[in-house]
Amino acid sequence: MSHFIVTDRNTDYLLPPSLDDWLNEGHLARFVVEVVDQLDLSNLTRQYAGRGSKAHHPATLLAILVYGYATGVFSSRRLERATYDSVAFRYIAAGSHPDHDTLATFRRRFLGELEGLFVQVLELAQEMKLLKLGTLCLDGTKLHANASRHSALSHGHIEKLEVQLKAEVQELLALAEQADQADIPDGVSLPEEIKRREDRLAVMAAAKLKIAARAEERYQREKAEHDEKMARRAAKEKDSGKKPAGKLPQAPEPGPKDSDQINLTDEESRIMPVAGGGFEQAYNAQAAVDAATMLVVATRVTQAPNDKEQVSPMLETLRAQQMLGAVECLIADTGFSSEKNLQACEAARVEPLIALARDEHHPGWRERHSEPGPLPDTATPMQSMAHRLKTKAGRALYALRKQTVEPVFGIIKSVMGFRQFSLRGLKKVNGEWSLVCLAWNVKRMAKLHQEFG
Repeated sequence: MSHFIVTDRNTDYLLPPSLDDWLNEGHLARFVVEVVDQLDLSNLTRQYAGRGSKAHHPATLLAILVYGYATGVFSSRRLERATYDSVAFRYIAAGSHPDHDTLATFRRRFLGELEGLFVQVLELAQEMKLLKLGTLCLDGTKLHANASRHSALSHGHIEKLEVQLKAEVQELLALAEQADQADIPDGVSLPEEIKRREDRLAVMAAAKLKIAARAEERYQREKAEHDEKMARRAAKEKDSGKKPAGKLPQAPEPGPKDSDQINLTDEESRIMPVAGGGFEQAYNAQAAVDAATMLVVATRVTQAPNDKEQVSPMLETLRAQQMLGAVECLIADTGFSSEKNLQACEAARVEPLIALARDEHHPGWRERHSEPGPLPDTATPMQSMAHRLKTKAGRALYALRKQTVEPVFGIIKSVMGFRQFSLRGLKKVNGEWSLVCLAWNVKRMAKLHQEFG
């Protein structure tokens, strides 16, 4: 007698099989469907004209995308295959199989609505008592653009190529006018070669115009900053009657620099330094994370390689989402440190806790267990914040950053596998980043619900 369980793939089921029986009760796919079913998708459904063949319901397509991003499946073709191969995706799609073109079109078409759905998910988390705003940790991470840095051209390189291509065009035109073209290699079409170079020159001319426009924007911004510094310096000299110490701020120079670049694949992406060294074609993805739950409560994608200018826009986003609750404290690393950002936090009635410099990794034990001296009454807001960062309570609060926003980025990149945008252009990558963080929030809510629900 055999002691093995018989595997029979030929006998039909006596009753129709139920996908509901094939997933355990705590499965993430079930939670995704429950969350999506509670969202108000009227902004999506009303955009369907109702003509032609029946369309897949937006709730089904959204649930497939959210579960896909939460489990590391981003490609529309892989999502389509998953509705055949994966029990979880079959459960979400209820046995239907939206094709990759339908999924890709849905994602691209409704990127603008994802911001509203992102807030709806947070409101649902609040109703489930999984979100209580108070302390937020803000940080940014570089994510690869859907473009290679080798597709980027610098202004200086464009000018060199233009000289070379124009010379080649003149040479080819001269050959085309000659009666004897015996020197031309076999298979070479002079009209095609000329057109190829002229098309390339047209592309480079357009790229130079865009680089020049960016350079003008940069010059106007830097000029305004320089004028402000000079005005402060003049006011200080007038008050003290003495010339301020130090060198005069250097005035910016107009016009593009040789190093100014544009990417021909995704012109809105930028060359940015990345962790570990080197440079990549990327975007700077920002996230404000609730310290108590690790839920992302605000998102933004910027073209700036640094984080200096990201506090005010994030505070504006949080102000627009005030229905979620009041933010009491904002924690960020030294990349966000500036007098302007402190003033923005004070105006928003949010207590800033922003590092002024990088801390030592292994401070002495006396330093870790000591308290700073009393704060003078004449201390500036920057000095007050620096004093608080040196206290035990301040150090303990600032330490939350490393166990909230940094793990969130690590999980999104290494567990969910999202390291590169699938879409191109700043507006579209903003929408995709909202989708990524929405998927993270649903995944995190499922875990919190199991622990505390």
